[in-house]
Amino acid sequence: MIIGELWRLTPGGEQETLHTSKFQIVTNNPMVAEALGERCHIVFLEHGSDRDVIETVRDLVHRHHRVLTAPLAGSVKPWETPYRSVMVSVSKGTAIDATSLELVEFALMVIGQSRERLETTKPSIDRDFQTVDLSLIESALPSVEAIGRI
Repeated sequence: MIIGELWRLTPGGEQETLHTSKFQIVTNNPMVAEALGERCHIVFLEHGSDRDVIETVRDLVHRHHRVLTAPLAGSVKPWETPYRSVMVSVSKGTAIDATSLELVEFALMVIGQSRERLETTKPSIDRDFQTVDLSLIESALPSVEAIGRI
């Protein structure tokens, strides 16, 4: 996993910084990965479930990262959408953030208690779920970027 500054080598062999960000996004939404990949580091779980996203965030919290957006954001019920994106700090604290851990554990409990998810069969519906998730994470960007002390 790349954390912090993301760079690549140019055709001339020079290092080019793509972005330096104080946050990263853990997601299973290809639309989020595509739309925000140049703006911040994306941990993209291509074949991951919403539960996989939350479990990955929990693992980061155990490594002293902080959750910056609610894991169950929006009015979409957890069992209604297969997509989830969570913003997490890039920098590590000196200890586990108790609030972050509570948020993640609560999200895992809610997802675990949710009834079986209805399978979507229409690509248009799937795209709608991706759009809603992207909209939720994009709406958090100005606040997180403005804080400046993540």
